[in-house]
Amino acid sequence: MSHNLQFYIDGAWVGPVEPKVLDVIDPSNEEAFAQISLGGKADVDKAVAAARRAFGTFSRTTVAERRDTLRRVVEVYKKRSDDLAVAVSREMGAPRPFARDSQVGVGLAHLEKMVEVLGHFEFEHRKGTSLVVKEPVGVVGLITPWNWPLNQITCKVGPALAAGCTMVLKPSEIAPLDAIIFAEILDEAGVPKGVFNLVNGDGPTVGQALASHPDVDMMSFTGSTRAGILVAKAAADTVKRVHQELGGKSANILMADVDLEVAVTKGLAGCFGNSGQSCNAPTRMFVPRDLHDKAAAIAKTAAETFRVGPADAPGTKLGPVVSQLQFDKIQDLIQSGIAEGATLVAGGPGRPADLNRGYYVRPTVFADVTPDMRIAREEIFGPVLSIMPYDTVDQVVHEANNTVYGLASYIQSKDLKKARQVASLMRTGNVHINYPAWDAGMPFGGYKQSGNGREYAEYGLEDFLEIKGILGYEAA
Repeated sequence: MSHNLQFYIDGAWVGPVEPKVLDVIDPSNEEAFAQISLGGKADVDKAVAAARRAFGTFSRTTVAERRDTLRRVVEVYKKRSDDLAVAVSREMGAPRPFARDSQVGVGLAHLEKMVEVLGHFEFEHRKGTSLVVKEPVGVVGLITPWNWPLNQITCKVGPALAAGCTMVLKPSEIAPLDAIIFAEILDEAGVPKGVFNLVNGDGPTVGQALASHPDVDMMSFTGSTRAGILVAKAAADTVKRVHQELGGKSANILMADVDLEVAVTKGLAGCFGNSGQSCNAPTRMFVPRDLHDKAAAIAKTAAETFRVGPADAPGTKLGPVVSQLQFDKIQDLIQSGIAEGATLVAGGPGRPADLNRGYYVRPTVFADVTPDMRIAREEIFGPVLSIMPYDTVDQVVHEANNTVYGLASYIQSKDLKKARQVASLMRTGNVHINYPAWDAGMPFGGYKQSGNGREYAEYGLEDFLEIKGILGYEAA
């Protein structure tokens, strides 16, 4: 039985208080392939009440009990991996192998990492005659995006469960089906009723109701900086904790000693991954001025290897972007790059010539990009790379940091001492030296308008905990 038109509240699948449906669009063909129900304030009230009731019991469970719960979630998640991959592929356009290996794979990595963390995490420690205790923050509201849906669901739900919190999840209404399957996974794994609740809906309705709800103790939000500001404002009246992972405009600094072919090709692949729809994508490639033209030629050749097509088509390397809104925004920014004088090296406006339906963006590379251009300042969230020449290390460090964002940065150099020195100057939550492998154990989050708080492993767990100091613990 499909639960697409239902919410998961208090351990049961229930209909909305006021029926209202929304089509889920397949970005590969622009056609509706499913419907979900949109919730309202009354649905949020029911879900929060269930979470509040469950908190009294779940917050007192032992670490071993919560670890066992997460282990069961991991096993059911593995069993439903193919279902999750198909859902993600259809709802947000990820090519099937990428959906299975990366989109679903990172979710599993977060859950397994949280099981590992609970094996060694200290929830209390002695300090002289006192005891310092870390306790669950309470009922948490979780708002997750469409671009890496399972990544963000698992790196919020995992630590919330590990901490002993109860929760209400509002996934993106654009890519909601994987979250419904995830709720089924938690139900089958035996997560106690009321601990996890799912209400689908839009930001202005369900998101606002969650963020402003007096019985929600914390909001964890991933999405645009614009929406994050609205969540923070809605949460302010009840002085709840707000954790935000927001936008980015990441710099990729290529030092003069790099193997240019490798550095440019890998950098472009990082920018184009997930059709460019990653908040930490290395979208600004800084290259020494005397290597700029050669880098542009390498990037052109690399961009032309990216086969664009439907998510379910064999050989597709670059699927569509998620929606008409995203497509239009990306097209506007590509046009702005041309209008403001950047050199169009590859791609450009419009769809690829052989695709007349679907939200397909041509793999695009601009060279001779200057810091004042929109494509150098605004988060594009599509397969668009900006190559920017620089003259000195001091200059490139300044330009890399000269952005309102601070999520990630990338440094490429054969001289590790030099790379580490430049990394120490980056005002970003992550710095990647020489394209390292992704690591679920590293903290993830940003400086400045890229947000606050950290996710992944014990760093994410800490954000769902309150700290209590018990003084006189040894007093008679």
